[in-house]
Amino acid sequence: MNRNVGILILVFLAGLGGTATFFVQYVAAPRIAAEQRAIQNRNLLEMLPQGIYDNQPLDHPLSLTDVELGSSQLLGGYLATQSGQPSAVILRSQTTGYAGPIELLIGIGANGKLLGVKTLKQSETPGLGGKIAATPNPWLQSFSGKSRNDPPDSGWALKKDSGQFDQMAGATITSRSVISAIHDALRYFDEHQAQLTGKPAHD
Repeated sequence: MNRNVGILILVFLAGLGGTATFFVQYVAAPRIAAEQRAIQNRNLLEMLPQGIYDNQPLDHPLSLTDVELGSSQLLGGYLATQSGQPSAVILRSQTTGYAGPIELLIGIGANGKLLGVKTLKQSETPGLGGKIAATPNPWLQSFSGKSRNDPPDSGWALKKDSGQFDQMAGATITSRSVISAIHDALRYFDEHQAQLTGKPAHD
C-alpha cells in the first residue's frame, strides 16, 4: 500500500512539474515573441534614416516570395510609410558569395534612391569577404544615394571590371556579388514601384 501511495505521489509531482513548466512557457511566450520582433525591428530601423516613417514596417510585409532576379533572389520585403504615404521599401535579398549565400536587407526610398544596405547572414572568409557583416560598414555605406541609373548599368561593377565601385580588400567575388544584388534590387524597385508602394514611379 505504501508503495502505491509513493508511486501516486511521484506521478502527481511529475504532473505538477509538467504543468508548471507548460504554464511558465505559456506566460513567457508573448514576451519572447515581442523580444524577437524588437530585434527584427532594430534590423529594419538601422536601414532607414530617422524621421522618414512612422509605421511598423514588419506589420506591412510585401507579397514577395523567391523572386528570381539577374544575379540574386528576393526573399521578401516590407513597406515603410509616413502619414499613410509610402516612404521606403526594404527588400530582403540573397546572393551567392565566395563561400555561400549572402543575405542582405536593401532599403530604397520612394524616389528610387538607395537608403542603405545591411548584411543579415553570410559565411564568407573571416577578415576578407566576412567584412561584409561589419557594422558600421563604410563599403556598404558608399552605395547610399545611388539608384538604378546612377550610375548607368555599365557602372554597376568593380573598377577592375570597368565599373565605378571599389572592392573590399581581398574580397573580389564577395564584392561583385553584393554590387550585382544591390543593382538587381534597385532595378526591381524601378520596374515594380507601383506594385510595391501603390504609387506610380517616383511620384
